[in-house]
This record gives sequence, structure tokens and C-alpha cells, in this order.
Amino acid sequence: MIKIKFTEAEKKDLNYERYHHPHPRVQRKMEALWLKSQGESNKKIAQLTGVTVNVVTKYIKEYKDGGIENVNYPVPRAQGVRRFHGAPRHPPEISFLVAESNSSLRQERREFLLVIKFQTSISKSINI
Repeated sequence: MIKIKFTEAEKKDLNYERYHHPHPRVQRKMEALWLKSQGESNKKIAQLTGVTVNVVTKYIKEYKDGGIENVNYPVPRAQGVRRFHGAPRHPPEISFLVAESNSSLRQERREFLLVIKFQTSISKSINI
């Protein structure tokens, strides 16, 4: 088991991010780390978050290696593009901008599809 100590500021950040991060998988990571900061065992964290003990251990290693910025990105699912070790991440100073940009693009697409539906009565599924 990996031993890790969390400061009060880190606990506060994890508590905030587990509810407010825009990506649900990152929220789950933050939830697991927050539970660890509260003294829960890896097995209990795995049960509560719906991941395996190995995944919980991976989250803790990532956090120990680079803090909250190291786990503050979504990991693609197996059928999607895979993230390889050593692949560049967005630097912390632009991570927020990337997330904000993606969010605004999704909103623009929604609005565009609603205009099309209104003007043409053609309804297309909004899969974003």
C-alpha cells in the first residue's frame, strides 16, 4: 500500500474538484483521492467508487508523482484514443482554457442544431 499524507489545502482542493470538475471520470478520481485523504482503505475506496483496487492504486501513484494537476485530466476509455505513458499533457496554465474551449464548442453545436430544428423541423440527435 502506498503511504501518502494530504495537507488540509490538498484535502480542500480534492473535495472541491470531486463535485465541480467538468469531467465525470476526473470527478471519480478526485472522489477516490478524497476518500484516501479521509483514511479509507484502497479496497473500501474501490467499492465506493466502482473501480478496481488496482485503479485506486494507480490514482494514488499519479497523485503522489505530480499532485492534483497530474490527475486533473480524463483518461480515454479503451475503445477510444489511448493515452500512453510519457505522452504530453496540457500544461497546467492552459488546461483550464482547453476545458473551457471544449465546453463553448459543445454549447455552440447545441445552439446550431436547435436553430436547424426550428427552421427546418429536422431533428437531429445532439450527441456531444
